[in-house]
Amino acid sequence: MELLVVGAGEMGRWIARASGADTVAFADRDPEVAREAAAAVDGARVVPLDGDDRFTAVCIAVPMGAVPAAVAANADRATEAVFDVSGEMHDSVAALREHAGGRERASLHPLFSAANAPGNVPVIVDRDGPVLRELRATLEAAGNEVFETTPAEHDRAAPLAELVAEVAGNTPAVYADIQERFDGAEAVAEAAAALSAADRERYLELYDEADR
Repeated sequence: MELLVVGAGEMGRWIARASGADTVAFADRDPEVAREAAAAVDGARVVPLDGDDRFTAVCIAVPMGAVPAAVAANADRATEAVFDVSGEMHDSVAALREHAGGRERASLHPLFSAANAPGNVPVIVDRDGPVLRELRATLEAAGNEVFETTPAEHDRAAPLAELVAEVAGNTPAVYADIQERFDGAEAVAEAAAALSAADRERYLELYDEADR
């Protein structure tokens, strides 16, 4: 698989390494970030955001609010599959359906920081095929718990998923909000640990508990 990763931050670099791709290219609005990512991933290269190179698959690894625009701008660069690892599934899937018709499509939400991989990876598979099946198998072989979910399940899950992401990323303002909701740092740590270790059934149970 020839993989283009749009967004050369932490999760873009993680998927570049974890995907099993034969070749990887990074595109980022900050060329220096793209160069740093390419230097950190064996054999990777940098391509421009507005380039016309084609790839087997395109992965969108940009901030959540930027996903629809990134999908619209880059879906045509994929010959077989387009997927994202942004953590926002509803708008991502809608954008994939609109702009990546005829291609394999999926939205993945790794519930861990790259430094804490492997972990749980819920995925919405909107149009399956050999590229995405191989990607999921590769992630599972690396020790990740990859399981399919739905937009409704994920929307219900989002608050606790954000908890894990923010605890892992140590974002102070959001972490403070989560502490207040979960009644202190110890509860935050316990909830994050529980979600990180959960299988699919327990994962959904934890989300139900978080909604109460």
